[in-house]
Amino acid sequence: MATAQSQTEDGAHFDFLVIGAGISGIGAAHHLRQRWPDRSLAVLEAMDGFGGTWWTHRYPGARSDSDLHTYGYAFKPWMGSAIATADEIRRYLAETIEENGLAPHIRYGHRVLSADWSSQDSRWTLRIARKDSDAVLTLTTGFLWMCAGYYDHGQPYTPTWPGMDSFQGRVVHPQHWPQDLDCTGRRVVVIGSGATAATLIPALAEQVAHVTMLQRSPTFFSALPRAHPLEAPLRALDLPADWTHEILRRAHIARNGEVVRMSFERPEDLRANLMEQARAQLPEGFDVDKHFNPRYRPWQQRVAVVPDGDLFAAIRSGKASVVTDGIECFDATGIRLSSGAHLPADVVVTATGFDLQVLGGVPFGVDGVPVDFTQRVTWRGVMLEGLPNLAYVMGYFRSSWTLRLDLVCDLVCRVLQHMQDQGHAVVVPTLRGEDAGMPRLPWMDPQNFNAGYILRAQHRMFRQGDRDPWRHNLEYQEERSALPAVRPDENALAYR
Repeated sequence: MATAQSQTEDGAHFDFLVIGAGISGIGAAHHLRQRWPDRSLAVLEAMDGFGGTWWTHRYPGARSDSDLHTYGYAFKPWMGSAIATADEIRRYLAETIEENGLAPHIRYGHRVLSADWSSQDSRWTLRIARKDSDAVLTLTTGFLWMCAGYYDHGQPYTPTWPGMDSFQGRVVHPQHWPQDLDCTGRRVVVIGSGATAATLIPALAEQVAHVTMLQRSPTFFSALPRAHPLEAPLRALDLPADWTHEILRRAHIARNGEVVRMSFERPEDLRANLMEQARAQLPEGFDVDKHFNPRYRPWQQRVAVVPDGDLFAAIRSGKASVVTDGIECFDATGIRLSSGAHLPADVVVTATGFDLQVLGGVPFGVDGVPVDFTQRVTWRGVMLEGLPNLAYVMGYFRSSWTLRLDLVCDLVCRVLQHMQDQGHAVVVPTLRGEDAGMPRLPWMDPQNFNAGYILRAQHRMFRQGDRDPWRHNLEYQEERSALPAVRPDENALAYR
């Protein structure tokens, strides 16, 4: 386990504060150190170690749901398998920290309690709770970069069902997987059918008596090979490693881009393709339409990757099964379904998802006035209207998170460089005259993407406009050229 770095001095000031030491925070810190090695930087991480999601997720089989050639950083080529385990990803992040000299800048066990901007002082003041003591620190910074991801690591989403208290087995959530839990020879029910369930079930099938995926409604799964078809031929050519990585990165981007385009332009063709992938790997007579054909269009919710069809292989083996039904109640020995059937269980895993947080759940204020995020619109999905010297990272839903991180880091650093070159201390996204009366649209259009965690959080998220630069949730295929073309001196950014 990583240990906390040397103590942060109460009252210390930093040129840059990065919140979160997951893949976003580590990437942001790299870019800041590369550009401004002599300016002061600290990365504050609430948990005991780096990795964010990859620190939290310790359940059996935890692995990537995106290929690592695009999930890895552009500045650090990924040299392993396209689909990687959580342990492999943590090792990659550890190498990134070591190679870039970031360890001395990371403060673990430092949770941000509040962040307040002073226009008079042109700085943010943060109150920080330290995990290893009762101390509450006050730190200040000229620029604050929120890289805490988009969900609550401390409190996962777990619905309650009647009778849960009467269940005599064990109920666990993957986000808080108990390290002492041994499922060997037990009957396990996994509630949910997203990426987490698809990862857990093949891993559990190797040890349990039986595992059942219990879903209220189906999810789309993509049973692509673990390696891209180009991978073996490229490695056989003995090319320089960075050449191989770049070719594979571009190949994955091209393939994913085609799937995303197909999801908008020919969704029923994509549906048929995904159904055929499942049908080809499931036992004859298996009801694919009932269990693997969702009501929504492909990529209106995330398409879960099952590399080499491992979930389907577990079903073929007889060690795993799928039940599509509602939950009536729990009882002492399992779950009573809406159909009247009963699922016996020794362990129930609630792979029911997570809750979104706005900027890590930190309360913000500007000159003593609390910030109501629902009254703010985003500037290009990178900064927020009226919030000075503040950036955030939000990745893609349909492409690797890190593809957007790389673009955001470049843009934020260009804005910071412009401030330095022009002698400005403050930058604030500001509505222009032509934006008067602009409609404030939901953070996410449900017709675009309607996963449960999105719909549950809409009421507390910031908004977007109907025009640039106030739109977000665009696709990588558009932003890969649009974000690098943004000029830091555009008229929606006010400097002083």
